[in-house]
Amino acid sequence: MDAMPRVARELGALAVGRLKHPGPAVKGNAVFTVGGVSGLMLQVTPSGARSWILRTMVGKVRREIGLGSFPAVSLANAREMAQVCKNEIRDGRDPVAQKREARAGLIAEQRRNITFAEAVNRYMASGKIAGFRNEKHRKQWQSTLDTYAIPEIGKMQVGAVSTQDVKRVLDPIWKEKSETASRLRGRIEKVLSSATDAGYRTGDNPASLNALKVWIDEQGLSGKGNHGAVQLKEAAAWFAALKQREGMAARALQFVSLTAARSGEVRGMTWGEVDIVGRLWTIPGIRMKAGKEHRVPLTPEAIAIVTSLPRLDGSSHVFAAPRGGPLSDMSLSAVMRRMQEAETAEGRLGWVDRTSGRPAVPHGLRSTFRDWVAELTEYPPEMAEVALAHTIGNKVEAAYRRGDMMEKRRQMMADWAAFLEGSKA
Repeated sequence: MDAMPRVARELGALAVGRLKHPGPAVKGNAVFTVGGVSGLMLQVTPSGARSWILRTMVGKVRREIGLGSFPAVSLANAREMAQVCKNEIRDGRDPVAQKREARAGLIAEQRRNITFAEAVNRYMASGKIAGFRNEKHRKQWQSTLDTYAIPEIGKMQVGAVSTQDVKRVLDPIWKEKSETASRLRGRIEKVLSSATDAGYRTGDNPASLNALKVWIDEQGLSGKGNHGAVQLKEAAAWFAALKQREGMAARALQFVSLTAARSGEVRGMTWGEVDIVGRLWTIPGIRMKAGKEHRVPLTPEAIAIVTSLPRLDGSSHVFAAPRGGPLSDMSLSAVMRRMQEAETAEGRLGWVDRTSGRPAVPHGLRSTFRDWVAELTEYPPEMAEVALAHTIGNKVEAAYRRGDMMEKRRQMMADWAAFLEGSKA
């Protein structure tokens, strides 16, 4: 507890400068009244630090109002500040509450001034994404923002980001790279939501699906089958055109078509996952969306693609980039884009989705496969869902993952390959 106030007379600047803590005889801080303004005191700690306080009543509450340290705040300034405080109290205002509100306002203003790029960095460092399956997934998460969002809105104050700004980020890639755009939208939404929780912005989230619903509907991207898919009647012609393309990305896209796998699963495929003799590709759970191991029967056409590829020194990837790492997600999209451009250059409509009229994209090939199973075969839909690595009823899924069902799935994929080659299953 502070010692009782000392010194009753009005002190001058020189006398105030000489005030010191009495030492061990006084426990805690010592306070000295300096006169001039009732309640103005100099507080001295045992270590010698000195500061000004004003002890007064605010209504029926006793308050100690800090006025700054000595000698940074001189005696004359301290008396002037103390008198201002007492005048405010007399007029019915609370200097302590006013200071608290001003400090809160300054903090809020500072928070509103951080940029979107800074909000991304704070979110990445917050631990909210610590649940990512692996470091590669984490890097992909930020890479998407760095590639598409930061160049457009990175320097904007995070509190000023609007739905129009989010549309500006998404618009160039939504139709051509709908899967990437969908992930990007979700990641922007999470960053902005975190910024709102931290007080950096207020209001609704401009990247939410609800905020973008009208725009998405106008783009013809709402509902099931958002990814442009090759039409069944054109699948064989499209596949034939693909086989004429050269390069690792074209072969990877061909493999994607034959297996109905996700692009990322194929691009990350390693030699250790492939059983050439058993014609089986086993994808570990860590690389699967559902987190479960997935087995894919390989047709002779798929095996032929794998065995035709060179094994790059120092790389374990089957579909390796020139420097040995996996192909980028844009490389397969680029193949389909060039195929579409070749068609339109000849005056043809090209490979477009039947319902939306949008150009087909790699992920849409899975929809083409699903449509083929439903419309042109008698295979049960559950078997197609297992082939697509979708989560279905536990008992059914277990049944379709048994060895005998694997052979039935192998026949289904052989029929699918025949369909792509232009033969009737």
